[in-house]
Formats: sequence, structure tokens, C-alpha cells
Amino acid sequence: MNKLMLLLAAGVAALPMAAAPARQQTSAAVADFPFTYQEVMVPMRDGTKLQTVIIRPSGKTGKLPILLQRTPYGVPGQPPASVPSSMRFLMEDGYVLVFQNMRGQFKSDGDFTMSMALDAKGKNQVDEATDAYDTIDWLVKNVADNNGKVGMWGVSYPGYASAVALARPHPALKAVSPQAAWNDWWINDDLHRYGAMRLSYATDWLFSLQNNDKGDDFDYGGKTPVDTYDWFLKLGPVANLDRLYFKGSVPQLTAMIEHPDYDDFWKRQRWTEKLGRTTVPTLHVAGFWDQEDPLGTWKIYEKMEAQDPDGLNMIVAGPWAHGTWRSPGSDVGYIKHGKESGTEFMRDIEAPFFAYWLHGKGANPAFQARMFQSGSWEWKSYPKWPAPGATLTNLYLQSDGTLSFTAPADAGQCREYVSDPANPVPFRERPISRTYPSQEWRWWEAADQRFVDHRPDVLSYTSAPLEADLTVTGEVAAKLMASTSGTDSDFVVKLIDVLPDDYEPFRPGALGEYPRTMNGYQFPIAMEVRRGRYLQSFEKATPLTPNQVIAWDVPLRSHDHVFKKGHRIMVQVQSSWFPVIDRNPQKFVPNIYKAAPEDFVKATQRVCGGSLLELPVVK
Repeated sequence: MNKLMLLLAAGVAALPMAAAPARQQTSAAVADFPFTYQEVMVPMRDGTKLQTVIIRPSGKTGKLPILLQRTPYGVPGQPPASVPSSMRFLMEDGYVLVFQNMRGQFKSDGDFTMSMALDAKGKNQVDEATDAYDTIDWLVKNVADNNGKVGMWGVSYPGYASAVALARPHPALKAVSPQAAWNDWWINDDLHRYGAMRLSYATDWLFSLQNNDKGDDFDYGGKTPVDTYDWFLKLGPVANLDRLYFKGSVPQLTAMIEHPDYDDFWKRQRWTEKLGRTTVPTLHVAGFWDQEDPLGTWKIYEKMEAQDPDGLNMIVAGPWAHGTWRSPGSDVGYIKHGKESGTEFMRDIEAPFFAYWLHGKGANPAFQARMFQSGSWEWKSYPKWPAPGATLTNLYLQSDGTLSFTAPADAGQCREYVSDPANPVPFRERPISRTYPSQEWRWWEAADQRFVDHRPDVLSYTSAPLEADLTVTGEVAAKLMASTSGTDSDFVVKLIDVLPDDYEPFRPGALGEYPRTMNGYQFPIAMEVRRGRYLQSFEKATPLTPNQVIAWDVPLRSHDHVFKKGHRIMVQVQSSWFPVIDRNPQKFVPNIYKAAPEDFVKATQRVCGGSLLELPVVK
């Protein structure tokens, strides 16, 4: 997410964040609330000074707690003229807001290192956890009229920056809410999906973050509109991106090309291994349709939950894309449910959480896991996550293209297609614009999948209309029995909720944002990719044996969704997802990013009997 969008998500601009301008809803009016503004340089233990902005509500008297956000995206240059709508519930209680640029960003001294390893040991050694500690220590000693309690929060990179503070928490740190934080950039989140590079997003995000401190967008070699599908196809191997365009100016991308496997470069960044016993109340926030950091929040929660005897660890998730819980949250792309799940989160969960732990107001939140369930569009509370009571139920991919909860009688039968790297399956409808500043990126994981289900290189499996509601609550996974004629391959699996043919009357043009009927809309619930070279080991890539049917485990993450009566369940399987995922040449090479043009070859893919989805079904 680029700087402007992050500032909006963080609530530090004087404008509310919306899921997309075309669908922006008018928020409740927010009364004018003047602020005082101070910029200081806060010293770290090694002498480095970090640009820090302190914003205090001048209408609040008495000692206030501090809410700190650390970011690489820039801090406000002036106080907001009024309370941002995404913070109005927090500010009813009153906080001193502090925003700090991380090392090497804007006016902050030092060098910026993305996802810095948490390995500081000596007195003057530093990392993001020590910087958070030193900042909190300075704030409680130097900010006038604070009550000695500090909270941290943030979305995306600021979410990560708040989470890593838990590795070495300052005694004054009393509450943290990491939102859309990441855990491991190779396994998932932002840069990879199980070792498959997130090509177009990594290009745009890393350029805006590392190439300069202005947040400029990569112009793809020109100023005219570009279909990035065509652009990346003509680019050839991924290494050409650095060789021809970036030329070392985006260090993280250069490192990705040189470290294709899960080696020590990536493992040193696994910061959750530094977490000990949970001592700080923590409210994790995730979106079921987060298109940027879909897994990290769940993994951080899981790690902390294993060391949480006092019940301080909580998670909230809902039908949100990256950061859209800071907007009204009444839609999932073109799916309109009408309930302001984001507003309800900010008002009924986030604000009371910080009020209790930082102000001593209200009651301790009574839940451990709270989900805004899609399909039913209702809030659900659970004693933990994954929620107890679900039964793992197999949904089988049948050789006739249907789905059934009955195991296939013809287990030896397969369906096949030809995957061609010269004609990869697009990840969303073309033309595919740049990640920024287009709005299509935000909700692409909820977009209608009818645009690909007719392609000969996409297999679709569809159930009969459901005779009753089917509730899926927990971790979903696919297990394919599949083969390729090549020596490397990708398989992408999508779990889809197909809306019935009478979902709504067809009204051409009357839908406004969506130009087609919603009847038969193929609504993705979960999607993921696995790269064949890493089936045996993430650390060492190995070639596949041509035409050998093997098991492909494809994790589809946590979900809480109701497939309604009359809807159909669909599963799509394909072998490319371009250009959000780089093309697999389908011929094994030691470094996939340095494959030669002649290494990109067609392959025949087969999906065979015994392939299934594991659904955690709640009766």
C-alpha cells in the first residue's frame, strides 16, 4: 500500500478512508476538534534521531494516554483540521497521537531496512523492537500531561511496527492492535505466496517505498495507460525487471531475485520467533479478503495464543480487504450487505479495547475471537480460533466437473488442460492497471470469476444448488492429486460461492458500479497458489517428475462464511495467475527468476480422482 493510502488507513489525514472512491459512503458528521502539533527528533540508544510528530487534542484536559504509530510512509506535516472519521470513536475518549518515521525515512536519521531482523543484543545494537522501546521511554518522560500508558496500533507496515514492539515490550506499553501485520514475507504476505513471487504488487510497492521517499509510482517506462499483463509478459524473466529498469535502486527486489529459496536471508526476518509469553493485551485485526497481508495476522495471533495463559490475546476478522475496516465496511467489492461492519468494529471493539487498557474505562472485552461472518453478515464470538465445534468435511472434485461430498467411484479418472506461459491466466479482468492508484486492486480477490471460467486452461467444478445453508468456520485447505508433463509447475485453487440465477432482477445500467447482472456472480471466498519446486522443501527447490500424480497441499487460510441455500459451490483450478504471481516456466531451472526465454514451455496438467477440499463445517 502506498504512502497516501496508508496515511488514510491510519486515520492521520483529515479525510475518511473508503474502500473505493466510486463506492464511498458518507460517514456520520464529526465535530470540529482542534489539535496542537509538535515535531521533535527522538533519540535512540545508538544516537540516531527519528522524526516524530506529537498531536494533542486541545479540547481534552487532564492526563491522557499516548497512541503511538511508527511508519515508513511519512508523518503528518500539520494537525488535522477536524477529527478524521476513521478515528472519531477513539478520540471521544482522548489520546495524545504520536506518529514517527522509521529509520532512514524522510527526516529520520539512519538507514531504512525493510523487515529488519530482530537480533539486537549489545547495549547499542538496534532493531525495530528497540526503536519502539526507546521511543516509548522518551515519550512517557517528555510528553506533558500523559498518564504513563502507551498503546500502539497501525495497518500494514505500521501494523507490523506495532507488533514487533511486543518482542521487547516497554513497561509503559499497555495495549497493542496490530492490523494487517505480516509475519513471513516468503511464506505469505506482500512479496510471496509459498515461494511464488507476487510480481506486479512487489514491483509497485517496493518501487514506491525504496526507490525514493516521495511514494512515486513506477511508470512502466511511459506515461500512457498500461495493461500490466502485456507489460510483464513482454518483460520476460523476472530478473529483467532489475537489469533493465531498477538497476539496483530497489534493494528488496534485487534480494528477492538473488534469494529465490527459503534461505537464511528470509528466515532471519521471521520475527515472531522472538515473542515470549504474552504480557501486553493485543487486539489482532484481519480481513478475510486482504489482498496484501492475508496470513500474517493469523500466524502472529497463533504464536501469541500458544503463550497466553492470562487471556490477553484477541483476534477480530471480517469481510474486509486490506485496511477497509477503517471505512464503513458495508460491501465486499460488488457484494453489498448493507451493514457497516467497519464502523461497528471501530465503535464497538477497537475504541472500547483501548479505553479499557489505557483509560481504565468500561469492561475487559469478553471475547477471544470475534468474526463478522460473511454470507450471514452477522457478528459471531468464539472462545478461541480456530473455533471449536467444526467438523472437517471433504468436498470432492469429480471427473465430470461436479463437486460432491461423496468420494468419487472413478478415483483413477483425471481432467486435463494445457498451461501455456505465453498465454497465462490473468488474475483479474484486463486491461490490468497498475496497483496504484487504481481501485481495482483493492477488491480483486472478491471479483466475479466468470471472466476466466470459460478458458480451456481453467478447470471448473460446480455443486448442485445447496438444499440448506452450509457454514464453513475455520481453516480451509485443498488437497489436489495432480501431475504435470513439465518439471516444474504451479497450481492455483479457488473456492467460490456462486450466487443463484434469481439473485436479483436484471437491470442493465441500474447497478451503477457493476455493469452486469449479479445473477450467477462467482464470488471468491478463498484463493491460493502452490509452486511445485517447493512441494518437498521450501529450503531447496527440486524438479517434479513428469506425468507423476502427486499430492499438492494448498492452504486456503481461515474463513467464516455461510454458503446460503440455493447457492452453488464452485472450485476452479489453473496453473497461472498473472501478473500478480510470476510465471512458472514449467521447466525446472535452479533460479526461476533467471530462467531463459526458451525455458518457458507448455505443459499438460492433470487433476485426478481423490482431489478434494477440506471444509470445517459447523452444523
